[in-house]
Amino acid sequence: MGRIQLKQVSKSFGKVEVIPPLDLEINDGEFVVFVGPSGCGKSTLLRLIAGLEDTTSGTIEIDGADATGLPPAKRGLAMVFQSYALYPHMTVRKNIAFPMKMAKMPQEEQDRRIAQAATALNLTDYLDRRPGQLSGGQRQRVAIGRAIVREPSAFLFDEPLSNLDAALRVGMRMEISELHKKLATTMIYVTHDQVEAMTMADKIVVLQAGVIEQVGSPLELYRTPRNRFVAGFIGSPKMNLMEGPEAANHGAHTIGIRPEHIDISKTEGAWKGTVGIAEHLGSDTFIHIHGIPGCDPLTVRAGGEFDVRHGDTVYLTPQLEHLHRFDAKGLRIQ
Repeated sequence: MGRIQLKQVSKSFGKVEVIPPLDLEINDGEFVVFVGPSGCGKSTLLRLIAGLEDTTSGTIEIDGADATGLPPAKRGLAMVFQSYALYPHMTVRKNIAFPMKMAKMPQEEQDRRIAQAATALNLTDYLDRRPGQLSGGQRQRVAIGRAIVREPSAFLFDEPLSNLDAALRVGMRMEISELHKKLATTMIYVTHDQVEAMTMADKIVVLQAGVIEQVGSPLELYRTPRNRFVAGFIGSPKMNLMEGPEAANHGAHTIGIRPEHIDISKTEGAWKGTVGIAEHLGSDTFIHIHGIPGCDPLTVRAGGEFDVRHGDTVYLTPQLEHLHRFDAKGLRIQ
């Protein structure tokens, strides 16, 4: 249960086509992340799967059955939104129970599912509290619990961590990943944060202007980006992209090298530059270097103990085995 196929699915608002016809297959039990910049169509695509938006053309199949014309309640999916959408006057227990109560489920079965969800989400001690007495992370767990008790064939998450602070985001990221392992249920997760995508996904779908640029595992996208867009979007800090004579020397219109694949020295190297801003993060230092032809500034990832200051002269050597080459259309040269 939980296999979803999109066949030539498109979406237009009036004369504006926001998602050109696309095909996508999501396998049972996969954790799939839709990622891309704001306005790329990732939330619209999720809403099409959920049934919250009508497709302009194409077919959506869930577990082999055509679900294109089905209303959201009939698709067997559960959606978790960016806003928690909890009832403030209800306890956690009643918020979680609400979809089961609407379905007139027997009380004994409701209690069983609530207990199961509360255990999985560490909410057992909070069942009698109201949302106003909970932290942001706890409220998001309640929203997820409300989805779990429906026992859907797939969970759909629409930027669920956007309202949380940085520390809570990291914690909830781990909790959702652990939950996926426990439930072994298909999850589709939308985010604009490529770090979330890289750390959570079995499979990443990179979108730009409604077009799927690449589908693959986090490491596949990191190691072999299909084009310049994916190369520049996946990875933190992002890949350095260079044009001009340096790229031509390597038989390409553009070359790319990740910050972690550049050796930095104070004495010798292939490129000479001047240190601008150095971001000291403890274990790592991200150094932004000026004066490198075709890429200004160029970012290098060095060890946390590497001591540089603004204005220092440094020398850089790219690790050629990690060099990425792209043609004039931005496509990867194998």
